[in-house]
Order: sequence, then structure tokens, then C-alpha cells
Amino acid sequence: MIVIAVVAFAVLGVGLAVGLTRSSDPDPNWVELSTPIEMPDVVLTDTDGEPYDLSAESNGRTTLLYFGYLNCPDACPIHMAVLDHTFEQLAPDVREAIDVVFVTTDPERDSPDDLGDFLDRFDPEFIGLTGSADELRDAQVAAGVPVAVVEPADADGEYLVGHATQVLVFDDDGFARRVYPFGVRQSDWLADLPRLVES
Repeated sequence: MIVIAVVAFAVLGVGLAVGLTRSSDPDPNWVELSTPIEMPDVVLTDTDGEPYDLSAESNGRTTLLYFGYLNCPDACPIHMAVLDHTFEQLAPDVREAIDVVFVTTDPERDSPDDLGDFLDRFDPEFIGLTGSADELRDAQVAAGVPVAVVEPADADGEYLVGHATQVLVFDDDGFARRVYPFGVRQSDWLADLPRLVES
């Protein structure tokens, strides 16, 4: 199962390279998109079970969009922990200008309540979204990330989900121009986020 997961992530990593270019920054923390991506125009379901219009709610705000799932053994909790620790150190005006949106890629297991409980362990302001399999597939396609792949279940019915591991950063005009890959350090986020809000 571990080998399958590693292969799945490797395949997804190749897909992420398509359409990306190097930033002009000599040592960037991000990957610059060759073509900006518009925020997906989808209505999903938030942790209160209410409709959440992703495009409308993010209008005028800097939004960090991430697709993951609660049973993820590594990338998802690490990303959320790093962002949580980063946000604890940001100036209040910078923190208030940024939304972190976590969209599940495992709607069968990730209920709105479970998403809320998971994100509350990091930052109660983080937004969790779910939806039908079709809605979530459409959201991933619109965001320009590979659609998550559910791996075969083991004897206990447990399974992994191969999913994109980058964070898309949407500016307040509703377009993403850069993505941050898995492994970006807290110090890099602390350096970049104030500049992103001010730009």
C-alpha cells in the first residue's frame, strides 16, 4: 500500500509540473503559474452544513486553497500545522486579510462535522469544505490540479487518496498566479504572506 501511495504521489507530481514556469525570483518559495487560474466558481458545503460559494466568499481576499483529506498520513496535517504556526506570528491586519480553505478529496469519510473538528485543532478560522464527488471533481479541475485518486482499500476497508499537495494562492482579484509546493517552511510563509497581502 505504501508503494502504491508513493507511486500515486509521484504521478501527481508530474502532472503538477505541466503549465508551470520558474519564477523570476532567483530563489523563490513558490512556483509561478504560466497562466493565472481563476477561483473555481463552485458552491460547496461548509462545516456548518451550509452552502459556501467559493468564488463569492473569496472575492476581495487573499485565499490559500488546498485540496486534501482527513486521513492523510502526512502532507495535509503538516500543511495545516505549518500555516497555523505561521498565522500565530502574523500581524493581525495581515492575518485578517487571508483565508485558508481546505477542500476535502474524500467526501465519503470527511463529513462537515469531521472537517470542522480537524481544522479546529489548528485554527478555528480555517474554512473546511466538502460536496458531492462530482462537485469536488469539478472544483479540482477548475483549480488546475490533478483530480484525486482513491487507492484500493486494504483488508480493513482503509484506503489512501492520492491528491495534489500544493497550496494555491489566490490574490484578492480572484486569480492564482503562484502555488506553494509541499515542504515550504514556516519562515518562508512568514516572509511571503505580508507581501502577498500588500501587493
